[in-house]
Amino acid sequence: MRGGPGLGTIQPSQADYFQTVKGGGHGDYRLIALAPASVQEMADFVGIAFDLAFKYRNPAIILADGVIGQMMEKVVLPEQRTRLTDEEVIARCPWATTGRTQHRKPNIITSLELDPAEMEKRNIHLQKKYAEIEENEVRFEELHCEDAEYLIVAFGSCARIAQKAMEMARAEGIKVGLLRPITLWPFPSKAIAARAAQVKGILTVELNAGQMVEDVRLAVACKVPVEHFGRLGGIVPDPDEVITALKEKLIK
Repeated sequence: MRGGPGLGTIQPSQADYFQTVKGGGHGDYRLIALAPASVQEMADFVGIAFDLAFKYRNPAIILADGVIGQMMEKVVLPEQRTRLTDEEVIARCPWATTGRTQHRKPNIITSLELDPAEMEKRNIHLQKKYAEIEENEVRFEELHCEDAEYLIVAFGSCARIAQKAMEMARAEGIKVGLLRPITLWPFPSKAIAARAAQVKGILTVELNAGQMVEDVRLAVACKVPVEHFGRLGGIVPDPDEVITALKEKLIK
């Protein structure tokens, strides 16, 4: 993700959250979205994304931001996977279109059903699959949330900034926890809702004008105040700015 609007600069941004999680095409569909917070996770998530895409026959995307994408960090690359033969592909993925049909019936993959009743059945089938993904594939990380009175929710590079802000705030005596969504969809709504029962307020930190904050507000169902802090155009906030926003918007 790059600073926008328009073509965007090479500066950091997280302004494509809506495009990935909410939009990008037509129909009642979902994309599995993984948000790495390090170069190591960018490498690790490639295999995870492919596995999830094949498991559910559903597109998966790695949504890196302009900080992580240009960062220089040590990384241990996963072992290279062995290429499957056509026979192995068919055995593992009987729906695959390998181009060879000597020993099986042809696979026809299409979403087109001209009969509205059949199209509805196809949509219901897909919704059941999305529900299964939401049940089984939510990923997130929590830091110092057990005794937290305030919660910061941030993903990607902002989670790293928020972690430092959390540590600095705790040094001041403010009990802050951090919840980092790793999957932006399926979103960790249940985990955030559970923490909302114990905290006085939630601050989302994003490199945008406020996008993930909408999903956090839906998750907490107005039980506690949810505020947003973000910078635009490629500006990355300092941890001090996050602490100031926390105090001004929630602690006061």
